[in-house]
Amino acid sequence: MIVQARKQYKVTAEESVPMKTRDGVTLYADVVRPDSDERFPVLLSRTPYGKKGSADPNGLNASYAQYGYVFITQDCRGRFESEGEYDTIFQEAADGYDAVEWAARLPWSNGRVGTTGQSYLGLTQYLIACNDPMPPSLQCMAPVSSSADYHASWIYQTGGVSKWGWMVPYAIFKGLNTLKRQGRRDLMEKMKEYVEGGELAGVRTTRWGLNAFTPLTDEWYRHLPIKDWGELLKETAPYMADHIAHADDGEYWYRANVNRFAETIRTPMLHVTSWYDTFAEGGPAAYQSIIRKSQFEVARAGQRLIIGPWGHLLPYTTPASRGAGDIDFGPNALIDLNETLLRWFDYWLKDIDNGMMDEPPVSIFTLGENSWQHLSDWPPSNMRQMRYFLHSDGEANTLNGNGTLSTVPPSQEQADTYVYDPDNPVPSLGGNNLAVDMGVQDQRPVEERHDVLVYTSEPLSQPLEITGPVTVTLWASSSAVDTDFTAKLVDVHPDGYAQNLLNGIIRARYRDSASTPELMEANRPYQFTIDLWATSNVFLPGHRLRLEISSSHFPEFDRNLNTGEPFGEGTQGVSAQQTVFHQEDRASYVLLPVIPR
Repeated sequence: MIVQARKQYKVTAEESVPMKTRDGVTLYADVVRPDSDERFPVLLSRTPYGKKGSADPNGLNASYAQYGYVFITQDCRGRFESEGEYDTIFQEAADGYDAVEWAARLPWSNGRVGTTGQSYLGLTQYLIACNDPMPPSLQCMAPVSSSADYHASWIYQTGGVSKWGWMVPYAIFKGLNTLKRQGRRDLMEKMKEYVEGGELAGVRTTRWGLNAFTPLTDEWYRHLPIKDWGELLKETAPYMADHIAHADDGEYWYRANVNRFAETIRTPMLHVTSWYDTFAEGGPAAYQSIIRKSQFEVARAGQRLIIGPWGHLLPYTTPASRGAGDIDFGPNALIDLNETLLRWFDYWLKDIDNGMMDEPPVSIFTLGENSWQHLSDWPPSNMRQMRYFLHSDGEANTLNGNGTLSTVPPSQEQADTYVYDPDNPVPSLGGNNLAVDMGVQDQRPVEERHDVLVYTSEPLSQPLEITGPVTVTLWASSSAVDTDFTAKLVDVHPDGYAQNLLNGIIRARYRDSASTPELMEANRPYQFTIDLWATSNVFLPGHRLRLEISSSHFPEFDRNLNTGEPFGEGTQGVSAQQTVFHQEDRASYVLLPVIPR
């Protein structure tokens, strides 16, 4: 890695700099920049959380300014100082385009613009890429910890189930500013009725004790019908009713799907995400889509991907994160993300040949061995897919059952059964979530439930590396016309600790299409594909592979009521008898991306 000495500048700031959008709305930004008569490249960051403090001469943005960048933080439309009405996600495409071209014309700018930011500040970047054509002054981007498909990992999840654990809490958190602008202190106080008390350390809070990840109370998580939230939050988050009404993928969501715009994307991007991030779908999916589909060589050659072992937001924390949840992945997990971003912007906005584009395009952290790998592509070109099949004598229920996992295909085996009761769902326990505990958690408490099927391999004699996407093919039936099936991949340590790696879910009505739902026939076997996204993990000698199958993961995902009613309409659930098959003509298995050693 080539690190060159950078010229440093004194820093000055401009606050509340106005910008007019194409439809006449004024948005305001704070600017921190070098105190010089020169013109410099611009780094643009657009936020719904308030730009206050972004022009601090001792803050993070100033560290970019001292190295010769104009750093702009703009309040999104309808947020804090900016005018207009806030309509989350979709407004950011046109406004982002306008902001880039405005930034290029500022008196301190040399006309070259890059974008940066994490989470929603990554969303505002990816949405700029959903313009065709993209803004001509935009030369590079660096979205961190964000979704590329807002139906697949922001509001809903791959598999068609809502991300219920944070969908409403996040709307309430953002809605506090909306209510403040309306002078509705009565409704601001009312929001406290829905959420648990207290604050989460290290996360942005408000004087009401709410933050972006404050969960609802159990009573309100379970409230039915779900569509009531459209009315309950009509002033706080008026877009909520539309999000609930559009459970199916389709034109409503396509306009916010970076992968569908990949062909016309012409901008180099540094995608940063992490294995336990709720938006872990984003970076790898966008990287692959653009490399494979873009018409522009500079975009195809200019994609870079970093995947670390953290949860959401954690690469920026102080002290920097070495993991998420129970496991500390060691000193190798630490990265200087700001230095990495500076090198990225120096290359693309200052033409500094710092060797960044000579390095492998993909850097991933491999769990188990706790080290970084540098790859020529994603997924790895040398991975080979291996099936681990489900087996049992018909009693795979709980971790004490007789479920096994092996590379031997099944013959004729007795199916496993369990009852899924929406009133008693399997609780979320770690994983890729926000409003409930994220990251690594010991899964044995949920594996003791009779409505969880557990399939475990023999202890490994040699290391087994899996690096890449993981899917589960499940043959199953239900007494219901619609239900959910979940899958969780676990690394079982020699002492029995069950480390969650990945989990996924499929809503039965979306088994063939995310946009065209179709109910099942009761008790008829169907084949389901459950997308667990991706990981990189070495199962060490003495460790065992484990796969959990169930029908709920609550409150991270909403409960399927088993009634077949449209999402949000149901008022009462019914229990469903679930059957999972593993036999010669209905083999169920997890498909693992094995790396030869």
